Amino acid sequence: MVKKRYYDPEFKREAVRLVLKEGRSVREVERSLGITFGVLKNWVKTRQKRANGSQDGQETAAGAKRTRELERQLARVTEERDILKKAVAVFSSDLSRYSGS
Repeated sequence: MVKKRYYDPEFKREAVRLVLKEGRSVREVERSLGITFGVLKNWVKTRQKRANGSQDGQETAAGAKRTRELERQLARVTEERDILKKAVAVFSSDLSRYSGS
């Protein structure tokens, strides 16, 4: 029977910090701290999920709604910009005819 190791929360936070803040690889930190292979990867994933405000790694309903709203707004503004570009090109060519060039 395999005995489950216990890691205190401060140890976990420090190990995750080494990966996220200092940019060290998960495997490197596992080796240096004597952590079982794959455990630190799970801690890092859990920390990233919490940082994103989601327990299961999925977007929250409010976040998904906001994303859709912003995508619609971006599409509208992009379309408006393209129309204005075309209008500037048309008016610029009209002005060049009248300027005597």
